[in-house]
Amino acid sequence: MSNMSKPQLVFVHGIGDPRDPDEVLPEWKRALATGARTAGFASEISALTMEWMADCSYAYYGDLFTDGEGQGAGDLDALDEEETAIVLSLLAEFLDEEAARPENRDNRALARVRAQVLPEGQSQGAGAVGRHAWAVMTAVAAVPGVAQAARWATARDVLRTWAQPARYLRRGDKDSEGRTLDARIRDRVLDCLDRRRPAIVVGHSLGSVVAFEALASYNGPVPLLVTIGSPIATSGLVWPRLRPRPPATPGCVDHWLDFWDNDDVVVPRRKLAGLVQPNERGVTPTPQRFDSRMWWAHGATTYLERPEVAGPVLKTLSAASAVPNVSAETTTSGSADAAAPAGS
Repeated sequence: MSNMSKPQLVFVHGIGDPRDPDEVLPEWKRALATGARTAGFASEISALTMEWMADCSYAYYGDLFTDGEGQGAGDLDALDEEETAIVLSLLAEFLDEEAARPENRDNRALARVRAQVLPEGQSQGAGAVGRHAWAVMTAVAAVPGVAQAARWATARDVLRTWAQPARYLRRGDKDSEGRTLDARIRDRVLDCLDRRRPAIVVGHSLGSVVAFEALASYNGPVPLLVTIGSPIATSGLVWPRLRPRPPATPGCVDHWLDFWDNDDVVVPRRKLAGLVQPNERGVTPTPQRFDSRMWWAHGATTYLERPEVAGPVLKTLSAASAVPNVSAETTTSGSADAAAPAGS
């Protein structure tokens, strides 16, 4: 099969420290292969891992979160006052959801911590807000009845989980050419896509937000969009800042599967189904729920190893590899600027 007739499988990662994409891509492919075997696609595993079935790529953008001094987004000093306030708002939403659990109805410790999340009064600067955020996050870990993963997490873990989405959605941090951080991150995804070939896109965590926004104006064929552990529906952080508005399934997407683990503390209780408007062909997110009972259910490879995730990906790749490639004459090359959501 020639490269021009092979489909593409593009992984878009979530938050985390800078990593080596050449090392992570094989790990994600192996995880998907594990799920594929359980899903009944054992004969296709070699074709997947050796990339005979599809060209695989890992849209890496983690390095863009570090500045010239090597300061990462997991450090309080890397966030401005507004970004830190966004993180606190997300923490407040998480604690509200925890308080809504029947078993936490009379949880006074949880109520006390929730009351301290959003400080009142005049702005005190990023440093003061950051110290307050650190104190609250540390207190959360000691609250009985809160989701197990949140109690095991340190304040730095929580900050790292939510600080990078806050910086992405801030739409700031312009480079020397005036490109904002979020636009440069989407460029990394768009650089992995060839409009002449079908693409299956898998976005994890923040990567689901990035993939959704990158595909908003993309005009190549996307038979399947898969979101895993997605925070898109988070009302206090992501949803009100999502672009374009109102949020709708990208027009290029034929099918969208949204997988979420009920024990994943990053995924809000409010789900995408019923929130995202359909595209012109009526495509909306199809929810797929798990109940893993794991203490940390948010890992990308944890999702990819599930047959419910791997099965549709392998099935779509197999079908796409049998379809002739899309003619370049039917698409426009466009630029990264054209493919970015309006207002970036």
